[in-house]
Amino acid sequence: MAIVQSIDSARQERIGPHGVAAKVLNAAIECTEAALEGLRARHADGGLPLLRLPEKQNDLAGIRDAARRFAEGASDVVLLGTGGSSLGGQTLAQLAGYAVPGVGNLRGAPRMHFIDNLDPLSFETMLAKLPLATTRFVAISKSGGTAETLMQTIASLSALKQAGLEARTSFLGISEPVRDGKRNGLRDLLGKHQVVMLDHDPGVGGRFSALTNVGLLPAAILGLDIAAIRKGASVALAPILAKKPAAEVPAAVGAALSVSLAENQGKSISVMMAYADRLQRFTHWYVQLWAESLGKNGKGTTPVAALGPVDQHSQVQLFIGGPRDKLFTAVTVAGAGLGPRMDAELAKLAGEPGFGGKTIGDLVAAEGRATAETLAKSGCPVRTIQLAKLDEASLGELLMHFMLETIIAAHLLGLDAFDQPAVEEGKVLAKKYLNGG
Repeated sequence: MAIVQSIDSARQERIGPHGVAAKVLNAAIECTEAALEGLRARHADGGLPLLRLPEKQNDLAGIRDAARRFAEGASDVVLLGTGGSSLGGQTLAQLAGYAVPGVGNLRGAPRMHFIDNLDPLSFETMLAKLPLATTRFVAISKSGGTAETLMQTIASLSALKQAGLEARTSFLGISEPVRDGKRNGLRDLLGKHQVVMLDHDPGVGGRFSALTNVGLLPAAILGLDIAAIRKGASVALAPILAKKPAAEVPAAVGAALSVSLAENQGKSISVMMAYADRLQRFTHWYVQLWAESLGKNGKGTTPVAALGPVDQHSQVQLFIGGPRDKLFTAVTVAGAGLGPRMDAELAKLAGEPGFGGKTIGDLVAAEGRATAETLAKSGCPVRTIQLAKLDEASLGELLMHFMLETIIAAHLLGLDAFDQPAVEEGKVLAKKYLNGG
């Protein structure tokens, strides 16, 4: 396995009363067995298509071909979509240097832009600044009726028309096939402009779609190995399919830890703190996945995204000195020895002779370890996840781990991980108010 999970620093015998008691944790892990059996059954009968994605190969050539043809001659690629239609793609794209925090895009053409929020001034400015003749747009909406995506698409089509450019050569769409005569606004809109449409898997919800063409198309455009992403995902799923005991399934252990701490110790907040710039979007993907899947019927825990080392200077004081209502997950990447090496004379001049000969990677590794240990010594439950290397395979495994952990946690809480009734209600009201209701 490319990732290693440890919950030792979340155990009561290690950190004291705020940790999870062995008896409680073991009981929760035992309760996950039914969820694992259900996952095996859904894998066998195809009832949960997400579980078949890691082994799926017959669509990869088509995704690569679409990416190659679409991006040919492009200076910029704009992804139009929100939530699950965007965050998985962003998470994968960061591997290729997309939106590195504090630095920006670290790659040449095509430059990628994920327009996942809807702000009138930002969108207007983007359309005015982009070289539209060499810009490509991908509109993604599972249902085809997402208001934000439809408005983004309409505005982009209008800009192309005003510039005398054809939509069919500048646009690509991803949406589920039309079923039972139900209208699909995105397909209607782009079909009228002869835009090629790719099928969004109707059995995979948006926030679980990172391993479908929704996430893999932008990854392929940026030259990532999409087969390795899926292969990594299969590693996270393997112990379940192999009928390993729940205690040997990392996703089951993680789910049991989170739910038992929430229900027995009042840990109602789940902090995901990653120690790598290229995992920053992953933390936000996790927030949506966990919040939208589990925040129902008065249950669930509140996910919080954090990035190390920067958030050591803005949040750790609260984490340690504030309310004891949090479970921390620290995700680290083996980085010791990486990055610029410190000149000994300059380090001495700065008053830190110990920095001499050390690298930036050495400091990041030390800070990740120090933060996790400080939290644990202060009695805060901490889970660590270590990646030997941050690449396509390890990120695929990480994504699948947390999708499985979320599904298993939903089982423990008696929830449906795949619906979002409160979100749907808000969408209906927004359209009503927009239309003067």
